[in-house]
Amino acid sequence: MHTSNSLRLIGAALCGALFLSGCANQLPQRSEHEERVERKLLDHQLQIDVGEPKVLELPQRRVRVHDQKNFEVTAFEVTRRYDRYTPYQPWRELYEVPLGAVAVVAGIGANVLNVVLLGSLPDSATRDWISYGMAGLNPFMNVESNGRAEQNLASIEEVQQDRRMEYSSLPWAERPVRVLAGEQSFELLTDRSGVLRLNLLDSPFTEQDIGRLGMLLLSVEDDRDETRAEASLLVSHTLRGKLREAHDLIFDDLEDDDVAQWVHRVKRLSDLGLEEEASELEQSLIELTRNDPELQEAFLKALLEDAGRLAADPVVN
Repeated sequence: MHTSNSLRLIGAALCGALFLSGCANQLPQRSEHEERVERKLLDHQLQIDVGEPKVLELPQRRVRVHDQKNFEVTAFEVTRRYDRYTPYQPWRELYEVPLGAVAVVAGIGANVLNVVLLGSLPDSATRDWISYGMAGLNPFMNVESNGRAEQNLASIEEVQQDRRMEYSSLPWAERPVRVLAGEQSFELLTDRSGVLRLNLLDSPFTEQDIGRLGMLLLSVEDDRDETRAEASLLVSHTLRGKLREAHDLIFDDLEDDDVAQWVHRVKRLSDLGLEEEASELEQSLIELTRNDPELQEAFLKALLEDAGRLAADPVVN
């Protein structure tokens, strides 16, 4: 007797657990498709183009730095398949059971009517109503519901579509370039085009003993994979002899000089072969005299008569 009561209790507990847990209503499997591109770096090089000639005869030089990479590019079509189901919730049976009964009756009626109408009714009326009704009548299963469906990843399939080689050459834009000048080392930045503008008559080179500056060693490094590149530029003996004098002509105080001394500075820079620096100083003096039209006119006249240079205020023109 005791054994019989125990079996009844175990059976009741199992039935109750089955009722509470219920069965998930499986929905049609869903698939997602996407393309994945895999890029494998095969080669990485940095290139420093110091231009020609390799020996500096003028104080200014534009140096271009390129970041060059070779990739193996593989394209895959990825398919992800998901198992979908409606999780069981016991309290939904309170309304699904009566609705299921109605749906079964309606489905049977639709099938009878479909015979009379020679099969012209859609499957949603003849089959789907009965399927919905049977799921509703089942106390251990909820009807299908896309709105509260859950899903689990069932499988992933990748199919290779294409494989190709890809080359890129990008400017070393706004990145550091280390410049070794004599015993001093500086870190300068390139512009957005990957161009480093060197000017031996500008900081930080003016802080060095320019007369002994025989070579510039330039180097770049990508910290991500330690790719490096180096290049050198020699400074000619002739240029080294001009740099100190040119520096004084450009940077000594202009306001204490008169018009004749201004003209002498511009003319001397031109005589040294530093035409770009002469033009820059010329424009600086024009800007300096902008608020004094008479002084500016006197400077432009002396510049033409004593140095043979025809200059004008760029703002006026």
